[in-house]
Formats: sequence, C-alpha cells, structure tokens
Amino acid sequence: MTGLQYRTAALAGIVTQFFWGFMEIMVFHAFYEADPSAYPMTLQATSSYVWLQQALLAFFGAWMFEGEIFELIKNGNLAYELCRPVHVYDMWFARSVAFRLSKAFLRCVPILVVAALLPEGYGLGLPASPTAFLRFLLSLVLGLLVMVSLNMMVYVTSLFTISGDGLRILFCSIVEVLSGQIIPLPFFPEHVQRILEWNPFASTGNVPFRIYSGNLSERL
Repeated sequence: MTGLQYRTAALAGIVTQFFWGFMEIMVFHAFYEADPSAYPMTLQATSSYVWLQQALLAFFGAWMFEGEIFELIKNGNLAYELCRPVHVYDMWFARSVAFRLSKAFLRCVPILVVAALLPEGYGLGLPASPTAFLRFLLSLVLGLLVMVSLNMMVYVTSLFTISGDGLRILFCSIVEVLSGQIIPLPFFPEHVQRILEWNPFASTGNVPFRIYSGNLSERL
C-alpha cells in the first residue's frame, strides 16, 4: 500500500522507460537492417524482449533496493527490528517482494498496452503460444523470487561492512551484464552463453522474456 502511493514517480518512470525502450529498439533496428540473418533472435522477438524488460523493470532491476533497510543496518536501528516478534529475514523478504510488485503494478500496464499497439518489429508481439504464455507467467514469479533472494544476500552481507554502498554498486554492475539487462544473452558469443545461462542471474528476466517470444524453446 505504501508503494502504490507514489503515482507521480510512477508516471515519470513510465515516460523514462518509453524513451529508453524506443532508443534500444532503434539501435537494434540499425543492426538488423544491415544483416537480419546474423542474429540469434528475430527482430520481433527482440522488440518484445525490450518492451517486457521495460514494463517489468521493477521486477528485475538490480538497483531496486530499499534504502530504509540499508539505513537500519548503518545506524544500528536493526537492533529494534531484532526485538520484534517476527523473523527479520522473512519480513525483509516479504517487504522486498511487495516493494517490487507495487512499482511494477503502477508501471507495467500502460507500457504493455502502448507497446502492443505499435507496428510489427517495433512493438510487443503476441506470445509464441498459450503454453509459452503460461510458462512465461510461472518463470516470471520464479525470477522475481530469485531476484529478491539475491537482494537479500546483499542486505545480509552489508551487516559485516561499514557501508553497503560499494557492495550495492558492485552487485548492480555484475547483475546488469550477466542477466541480459544491457544486451540479451543470445547476442553473446556461443561459448560465453553456455556459462551465463547457468548462473542464477540469467533467470531474472532473460528466461521469462525469451520464453514469451519462443526463442528459448527453439534453442532447446
């Protein structure tokens, strides 16, 4: 309920994500026009990947930490949390899930609706099949839980540092590359893909978005 109150911030985020999504798609179009057959994903699949990534950025954004938790750790008020009759890890985990869900709820629908109305090759295509869509939804939930679990590792590790800022920056930099948030994993060299697809970061966005377009099932 707290997260749903920030509607102006959500509107600003929607505008930013539309701009970023269009910019990414224009860059991919430039490459595909040179040689469409040279890439492991079709242009439509790539466009769908980009729009799903923008619409569900709150689900898988590596930088979406709760500043309040870091502040509790830094100033020592974590001691008050430990006095509560609840398990702190479970409470933080539930808060982190709710934090991401509330932000995604406010932003994803407008982006998905507008992206679905754009011309083929520029917008969000239909899922590869009804089965692919169901698998997409399941992988979306599992990917969210993996992302929150990774966040929890950062929170817990911050208990043993003076400041969690460096750890947070390092984590975000690694996850954005290894999870396909900057470049979809199929665009990496084949031998690099084999390594990246086995790491836990690959399930936070890469797997659900490729299941949606059918790219992952084709490779399997």
